This record gives sequence, C-alpha cells and structure tokens, in this order.
Amino acid sequence: MEKEKICSSCGVRLIGKSTTFFPCPMCGQTEIGRCPNCRDQSVKYTCSKCGFIGP
Repeated sequence: MEKEKICSSCGVRLIGKSTTFFPCPMCGQTEIGRCPNCRDQSVKYTCSKCGFIGP
C-alpha cells in the first residue's frame, strides 16, 4: 500500500490539481509535498531527513 501524500508544511492530504512534489533541494532523498495554499503563501517546510528549511 502506498503511503498517503501530505503537505510538508501544513499536513493536509494532497489530492487534485495544483499540488506538487519534488525532491529536497539539499539532500534529494526526501520527497517534499506542497498544497496550493502553502505554495501561494510561501509557507516554510522542513526536510525530515536533513533539516533543510525552504519557502
């Protein structure tokens, strides 16, 4: 069973349009998920692997 994808900033479940996923810009080992609201408001996220903090 695939792990449910959630926003790395607010924790909301990611489904539908305008969600995005990308590898951590620092370590590349963790997938960062972003909801449209957090993307629009530039809410910070933290990589659970290396601690990188991004907008």
